[in-house]
Amino acid sequence: MASEICVKAAAGAPDILGDCPFCQRVLLTLEEKKVPYKLHLINLNDKPKWFTDVNPEGKVPLIKFDDKWMADSDVIVGILEEKYSTPSFSPPPDYSSVGSKIFPSFVKFLKSKDPNDGSEQALLDELKALDEHLKAHGPYINGEKITAIDLSLAPKLYHLEVALGHFKKWTIPESLHHVHKYMKLLFARESFEKTKAAKEHVIAGWEPKVNA
Repeated sequence: MASEICVKAAAGAPDILGDCPFCQRVLLTLEEKKVPYKLHLINLNDKPKWFTDVNPEGKVPLIKFDDKWMADSDVIVGILEEKYSTPSFSPPPDYSSVGSKIFPSFVKFLKSKDPNDGSEQALLDELKALDEHLKAHGPYINGEKITAIDLSLAPKLYHLEVALGHFKKWTIPESLHHVHKYMKLLFARESFEKTKAAKEHVIAGWEPKVNA
């Protein structure tokens, strides 16, 4: 039986998949594990009553397991790993925090109005650390085998590339070629192509936060 999953619809386009990286992380996991699912696109500006009835906080992603709705991408991915253990995406414990600070560093730099606040350098430091890890252990975080960390990082790196390119005309330095190769590999996966938001919806999603 297909799992039911609620994800963000695109702003202004309620019938199109939206720009939530945490929703895409869950969709990537479902796709890579070949778990059948039924998609509900939720307009977060006009949430349907049935959705808020089962989920008063109104957050996405939300998935239904055994007649119970569960929120939070960390929780959902953990349950998917337990229920559908083949293929296993559990990373080695030593690698569990690789790249974990990239997304908050990206958000801080994206929102920054002060070029001297150190936010660009902080992001570069995190990307350099990822590049060093990939140089030693790549092409993915755990060698040839994709893990939950890759499926978490892929949407975040996509948002980083699209949003910083648009709002700051900023790109990841070419010198970090292991990161570039890694992103190319992730973005070329069939699961990623199928679950990514269009660039214009990523930009529209970040616009109010950048201009706040």
